[in-house]
Amino acid sequence: MPPIISSLLDTDLYKFTMWQAMLHRHPQTQARYEFVCRNTPEFALSELLPEVERELDALCALSFAQDELDYIGSLRFIKSDFIDFLRIFRFQRAFIEARAEGETLQIVAHGPQVHVMGFEIYVLAIVNELYFRRFDAAAALQEGRVRLEQKVTQLQALASAAQRRHPFEMFDFGVRRRFSGAWQREVVQRFATETPQWFKGTSNVLLARDLQIVPIGTMAHEYMQSYQALGVRLRDFQNAALEDWVQEYRGDLGIALTDTVGMNAFLQDFDLYFAKLFDGLRHDSGDPFAWGEKALAHYQRLRIDTHSKRLVFSDGLNLDSALQLYHRFADRIQLGFGIGTRLTNDMGLTPLNIVMKLTHANGQPVAKISDSPGKTLCTDETYLAYLRQVFDIPDPEPVHP
Repeated sequence: MPPIISSLLDTDLYKFTMWQAMLHRHPQTQARYEFVCRNTPEFALSELLPEVERELDALCALSFAQDELDYIGSLRFIKSDFIDFLRIFRFQRAFIEARAEGETLQIVAHGPQVHVMGFEIYVLAIVNELYFRRFDAAAALQEGRVRLEQKVTQLQALASAAQRRHPFEMFDFGVRRRFSGAWQREVVQRFATETPQWFKGTSNVLLARDLQIVPIGTMAHEYMQSYQALGVRLRDFQNAALEDWVQEYRGDLGIALTDTVGMNAFLQDFDLYFAKLFDGLRHDSGDPFAWGEKALAHYQRLRIDTHSKRLVFSDGLNLDSALQLYHRFADRIQLGFGIGTRLTNDMGLTPLNIVMKLTHANGQPVAKISDSPGKTLCTDETYLAYLRQVFDIPDPEPVHP
């Protein structure tokens, strides 16, 4: 079969935006990313190792074609020197290792951050597609199309609903946990063709180019986490990351991610300066209704017109939960809904809950203290405890059996 990844555009836009920022600001940073499966798969992922190795070999043979560089360069926030870098860029096979440990699949990317940070989305898409190839594809696609039809019909029904102050706007965020690349293309094309009033773009740069829709994305946790190891005082890492982002993009890509050390700690740093400079905030963990109320209250305390700002929700959404959030907040602030797994892997099969996260930068551990305890990520408990202390974050409640 042909390689799963045939174009280096087949990834999330925010990989490019973070990549450019790190290349310009901190090109010397060394980083380590580790693959983790958070749920129990139907079979041991270690069985996929030979196929994963072949796919990584194929990925590292790819480079950016001229038409791909032309498309990325057409985005107004992308600088010409970054395109020059991408022109000669190729993933180095020596910087990524896959191995089996019992039934577990281990994948580690380690090296200069500007050479390894791009691996993440490709690795997740590869593992997902290899995994789901072992199931009955015909049955999965049949069920997937039935569910897709229901979503399209549900979205089209909004046309007859009462108008709210702000419109419902949905994006595809489904590259990393998709059933397959072909299925993601079918899903996105269907929404883009039949529900353009509500479907406003995709994080997948390749699909955005091919289907002539808007590429969506700004920053992820890895960008914020990197600043925990970049020489600023730890208490100031969020300020430093946000300031560098503002200086890099000067008004573009203005949605800030709030849960690297939790929403409460984020809002302490998100003062009037940043609240005016950024267009809005992205939710990725914790109760989304409580988070939305906190965000609105923060803007109101700062005397900022909430109708000029946007909240983007992206944590495990399906269309039903997105619509519930829309009805709660649509008359008070602009909204956006990034739906991933429930859009591109809703096939009647249990999706893999896989991630590939930054664990170290410049030899130091970094951490995400999520508002959802199960999403907190750190390989060093001592550092995690220190980070909690610095930001006055209480220890999580013990889980009783």
